[in-house]
Amino acid sequence: MVLLFDFIYRQFIHKPPPPTASFKGKTVIVTGGSGGLGLEACRWMIRLGASKVIIACRNIAKGEAAAEEVQATTSCSPDALQVWELDLSSYASVQSFAKRVTTELSRVDAVLANAGIGTRKFRMTEDNEETITTNVVSMTLLAFLLHPKLRETATKYNTQTHLTVTCSELYEVATFKESNVPDGQIFATLNDKSKAVMSDRYNVSKLLELYIIKEFAARFPVSSSGVIVNAVAPGFCNSELHREYSGVLVDFLVRILARRTEVGARTLVYGASVGEESHGQYVPDCKIKETKGLTKGKEGAELQHRVWVELKQKLEAIQPGVTTLS
Repeated sequence: MVLLFDFIYRQFIHKPPPPTASFKGKTVIVTGGSGGLGLEACRWMIRLGASKVIIACRNIAKGEAAAEEVQATTSCSPDALQVWELDLSSYASVQSFAKRVTTELSRVDAVLANAGIGTRKFRMTEDNEETITTNVVSMTLLAFLLHPKLRETATKYNTQTHLTVTCSELYEVATFKESNVPDGQIFATLNDKSKAVMSDRYNVSKLLELYIIKEFAARFPVSSSGVIVNAVAPGFCNSELHREYSGVLVDFLVRILARRTEVGARTLVYGASVGEESHGQYVPDCKIKETKGLTKGKEGAELQHRVWVELKQKLEAIQPGVTTLS
């Protein structure tokens, strides 16, 4: 019931304010930047003065069309927008993208880890169910690979940089039944089609993202890294996340309930500019908020630790030493 009231308040009463922070001279990476929330975040960044925005996406042609659209609506220089390939269903693609960032960009001020999928169809990519590979493992791999560049930028330019993950309030309703297994078996269970609860899978992926943000922030304090790590939630928006759920009823609900994508994108931009008080925090609608559900109390802390231990092992198997790069 509380979640329902929160939903009504967020969707119909409260709107996140338009961002006003300056990104003048800054370089920003937006994953999933070719459409939906990512595209609108790119547009906001350009309007706020970013000198370079990297649209990271799977489909280069779609990314280039998005870049042309942003340029047409903002009159920015063509050089301000670059389209780089990034497919989060492939670890090799993540590694290649991160290597390119490290070698070709002189600075990175913000990474908006916005790309993600929502599906009820069980598909395997790499060594996981696709939602887990894309939303959790690859996202975290990218975070570890880009954190050193964010740290370098913070030190070199005497500033604070940001790693912001697009989360969702649906983490609150995650049941995460796959966690009711012995230590070391959580990801194996998530990847077992016979045990997978796909109706809960997107919610679980967003819960795992919050665990990751909390752990990441604890291990890399702003005081020593200069990198602010946080999670935002844009609310229910008219975005491309619902593309696998299209139908008359879904389209109707999106039309009457969903926020405009531009409004939701404001939260992403805010997350990439808010101060260090947001480090390790959940920031829905431009306000820091205590997390709920399976993040709470001793049991939440224990589950978070279990997930982190397993995830680190997976990441080290992909690229030895990656979790100690920073």
